[in-house]
Amino acid sequence: MRTFRCDNCGHPLFFENVQCLNCGSALAFLPGRLALCAIEPVPEQTEGLWRRKRLNRVKANPQQYRLCHNHAMHQACNFAVPVEDNNPLCVSCRLTRVLPDLSVPENHQRWYRIEVAKRRLFYTLAKLGLVSVNPPAGQLDGPVFEFLADAPGQQVMTGHCGGLITINVSEADDAERVRRRVVMHEPYRTLLGHLRHESGHYYWDRLIRDGGHVEAFRAVFGDESVDYGQALAAHYASGGMPAGWQDAHVSAYATAHPWEDWAETWAHYLHMVDLMETAASYSTRLVVPGGGDDDAEEVHNPFAPEVDDFDQLVEQWVPLTLLLNSLNRSLGQDDAYPFALRAGALEKLRFVHDIIHAPLNASGADAVETAPESSACITTPITEQQTQA
Repeated sequence: MRTFRCDNCGHPLFFENVQCLNCGSALAFLPGRLALCAIEPVPEQTEGLWRRKRLNRVKANPQQYRLCHNHAMHQACNFAVPVEDNNPLCVSCRLTRVLPDLSVPENHQRWYRIEVAKRRLFYTLAKLGLVSVNPPAGQLDGPVFEFLADAPGQQVMTGHCGGLITINVSEADDAERVRRRVVMHEPYRTLLGHLRHESGHYYWDRLIRDGGHVEAFRAVFGDESVDYGQALAAHYASGGMPAGWQDAHVSAYATAHPWEDWAETWAHYLHMVDLMETAASYSTRLVVPGGGDDDAEEVHNPFAPEVDDFDQLVEQWVPLTLLLNSLNRSLGQDDAYPFALRAGALEKLRFVHDIIHAPLNASGADAVETAPESSACITTPITEQQTQA
């Protein structure tokens, strides 16, 4: 994700900020602009309306906004809603249809952390043109989310089913997430990573199944029609770490089933473009130690229209991850990027890149007949939750 600057004073901002720490301006993320902007109340208008803050205002009738309902009620969102949009929730929050029980004190913080990660996912999907920043008539575009908590005798499983992504809110607890990382033999487990992975299942349905790319998918990832439940059971029965998995997969879990291979690869691709946009926004220049200044190259913004070459992306990705890991080690931390991509994994990442940048196939309905109804589907136990209005 790129860095932002305050419209009022130019001070650097983080995506989650609601106020500039330098000049005190109120801030809101404007989805239509995909930018975090300084805002001010609309003078002499109904209370609760805002507009972009400008030192030298030129536009006579600037766009007006409301703040997301979840900001007003829970201080849990910093997105704005165009005044014409009759939905009280922003384009990200309206994707969440069930919240955890907020009367449980720890659930509010868990929910907040998950929503922060979901807004980052929304940003990346929007930059890639995969989700609308301005759906018509207050509607939503993208997967639907439920954030659930375990209940006695009922364990919530994180997963995807027919466009619904379920997240166990305990994943927002650092200690629990680390415990599961160790038990599941996962070197990398984050909230944002979970959301990116599950969104991959959603976009398998939308881009591969409905986009008419099933046969092309099978040529790269394998036959997804093999029994999913049996494949997953066999994966865990074998210890979950098959020998040589690095040769053709981005993770050991990706070997479990072609659907999981796709979702893991999809999530990895989103990691790549998001981190590269961050590096580009800092005008990062890369040169592998031992090279000369003439070898230095500035990291390109992967979302720029002229940057669509996957080979160029990978060429810059490798030294960028070396830099990232070196910085982490200097702070006494583990590698932030504990992966080494080989030819087989790169081929799959290239496939994801090409699918994202290819137009949807209008005749994708034919593919539905040869593919399962949906990608990985996990039945989530029903617990008493709070439904979001």
